[in-house]
Amino acid sequence: MPAAPARAKDDRSYTITELAQEFDITPRAIRFYEDVGLLAPARAGRNRVYSQRDRTRLKLTLRGKRLGFSLTEILQLVTMYDTPADTRPQLEAFAAALAKHRQQLEQQLEDLQVTLAELGQHESRCQRLLADRRAEDARPARVAKPRKTAPVAR
Repeated sequence: MPAAPARAKDDRSYTITELAQEFDITPRAIRFYEDVGLLAPARAGRNRVYSQRDRTRLKLTLRGKRLGFSLTEILQLVTMYDTPADTRPQLEAFAAALAKHRQQLEQQLEDLQVTLAELGQHESRCQRLLADRRAEDARPARVAKPRKTAPVAR
C-alpha cells in the first residue's frame, strides 16, 4: 500500500480547541481576534479551520499584547507582513512602532516612580504619626488630684 503523501507544513490546519490549548487562551479570545480581523479561518461546515498563517498571526498577536501594543497596532503590524512588498518599509514601520511604544512605557515608568516616591512619603508620615500615638497610649495616665472646693453654705 503506498504511503499517503506528506502534507507540507503550510497545509497543516488547526481547530480552535488546538490553538486555544497550544497558546493557553480561551476559544472566546480566538473568536474575538477573528472579529477584530486578526484571524481569518476557513469554514468546514460550522467548524472553523485555522491555517498555519492564522496560527502565526495568533502567535504574533499574543506577542504584541505581551509587549503592550493595542489590537489596532497589532493588526497594522501583522497586516504589513501579508503584503509581498519590500521588507524595508515594514521594518521601518515596526521600528517606529517599537520606538513610540518604548517612549510611552518610559513615561509610564517615570510616572510610576514619582507616584511610588509620593506613596513612600505618605507611608513614612503615617508610620511616624502611628508611633507617636502608640507612645502617647503607653504613657501612664496622670491621676488627677481632687480639687479643693469651698464649703457649701447651708
